[in-house]
Amino acid sequence: MSKATKKNQIFAGLDVGTTKVTCTIGVVGPEGLEVIGVGQTNNQGMRQGVVVNIEATIEAITKAREEAELMAGSTVESVWLAIGGSHVQSFDSSGMVAIRNKEVTSEDMARVIEAAKAIAIPNDRQVLHVLPKSFKIDDQEGINDPIGMSGVRLECSVHIITASNSAVQNAIKCTEKSGLKVDGLVLQSLASAMAVLSPDEKNLGVCLVDMGGGTCDMVTYSQGAVVHTAVVPVGGQNFTHDVAMGLRTTQVNAENLKRKYGCAIRDMVNESEAIEVESVGGRKARNLARRDLCQVLEARAEETLGLVRQELEAKHLITTLGSGVVLTGGASQLQGLVELGDFIFDLPVRRGLPDKVGGLTDVVRSASHSTGVGLLLYAMSRSKVIVPKAKTSIPEEGGYFSSWSRRLKELLG
Repeated sequence: MSKATKKNQIFAGLDVGTTKVTCTIGVVGPEGLEVIGVGQTNNQGMRQGVVVNIEATIEAITKAREEAELMAGSTVESVWLAIGGSHVQSFDSSGMVAIRNKEVTSEDMARVIEAAKAIAIPNDRQVLHVLPKSFKIDDQEGINDPIGMSGVRLECSVHIITASNSAVQNAIKCTEKSGLKVDGLVLQSLASAMAVLSPDEKNLGVCLVDMGGGTCDMVTYSQGAVVHTAVVPVGGQNFTHDVAMGLRTTQVNAENLKRKYGCAIRDMVNESEAIEVESVGGRKARNLARRDLCQVLEARAEETLGLVRQELEAKHLITTLGSGVVLTGGASQLQGLVELGDFIFDLPVRRGLPDKVGGLTDVVRSASHSTGVGLLLYAMSRSKVIVPKAKTSIPEEGGYFSSWSRRLKELLG
């Protein structure tokens, strides 16, 4: 493969999470994006999306990268980096400009978005994304694509996502010290949404909850646009800690029990079923009812989903979710969680799996790979190789109307 082909068509995504680091490599083939390499390793250097141990994080990134490159049979020099955690905050803003030449062009759209961005951001924070929600021309509201429309005044409502400067810089530093250049930053939940949500769900209204090791990152769509993002500071580690405390066992054994025998609804488990639980301090292992494990997990799952519902209710978004709630991320794989979600939200709930790519589909078709696949899709959408095709559908300044009037003049002589 030539250097140019590698540069233009191979993409890599890096998801540095609280419990694991995932490196995903993809290539643009004739049928779209194909995943060709995946590397995943445990991470002890992060807490709730913030680096707490630089050396441990660098080591985990290096290991995940090497594993992915070995599987792909190709090396990568740069990645798109996922950013998430409790330091991420967001808010709404709006801007207004006069429409030049009385017809909206892509230049006018860029100007109005810049006007909406012109808001004071604290020095310790940086903007990750500016996501347009809707446009307004004069008195006409609810416009998704204003290009080509006539008017005098163009307004835009945007959703601005910011992150802590220090948290972002430390994540970038760890990535660069492992020998990788950062092509761009992507909000973790936004990447996951690209991998698991359909356009119909985004139009009808849907909340995606990316359940990671340290946090649950939320992103809510309505009429195809992001209207809300938030972070609930509870994740899979809290489930594991509860099991370790409740059953008086080690963290490692608690994690294994949660994965193998865990269920978010204890009534789904047979009463007579027993499990072996390791004791701490060299004591003898014990046999306990599996229901005891599930009782601990049910309490934490109910609380976690309840916090998500509270966040949605506080923003008056529950009634806008025509497609319900989609759970994804490693912690969402707990058995019974979807069924419990149906009860907590009183809305349709499903588990989201990445299914928009080819290649190693058996490897990445898991909720824990949603962010990694989403990073590749985001990278491809921002690639200069792909973008020019999309631009052909956007009329140039004066586009549709001027060509129509020109033809009319020719007919009239």
